[in-house]
Amino acid sequence: MRRVRGVSDEIRIDGMAVSPGVIDKIVTVAVESVDGVASLGPGGITGMARRAGGRDVEVTASEDGAIAVTVHLKVAYGRPIREVAAEVQVMVADAIRSQVGQDVERVDVYVDAIAFGEQERAARSHAGA
Repeated sequence: MRRVRGVSDEIRIDGMAVSPGVIDKIVTVAVESVDGVASLGPGGITGMARRAGGRDVEVTASEDGAIAVTVHLKVAYGRPIREVAAEVQVMVADAIRSQVGQDVERVDVYVDAIAFGEQERAARSHAGA
C-alpha cells in the first residue's frame, strides 16, 4: 500500500488518473451525509494534537488499485456509535465505487469524540473569543 499524498501520487485505474484530493472530497461528502456524524476529526486539545501530524481522511491504494480509507470522526451524542460507523463504511465504499469505479478494500472508522450539541458549540465559541 502507498499513502496517497500530493498530485504526483494519483491513483491509476484503467488508464485514468485520479487525484488524491478527488478521493478525499468524495469520502468527506459521503461521511458528512451520514446521520449521526457531527464532523470529521476530533475536537479539543486531542484534535489539535492529532491534526498536527495526521489527517481526518487518509486514502491508500495497493499496486492493483484497491483502495483503503481511514476516517476519523466525531459522532453526535445519543446516536448509536456502531450503527453510525457501519453506515459510514457503506456510504464511503459505495461513493468510491460509483464515482471512481474502483473496489474498496476496507474503510476503517475511528470515532475520536462525541459531540454534545449546544454545549460544545458554546465551548468552541468561548475558545475562539
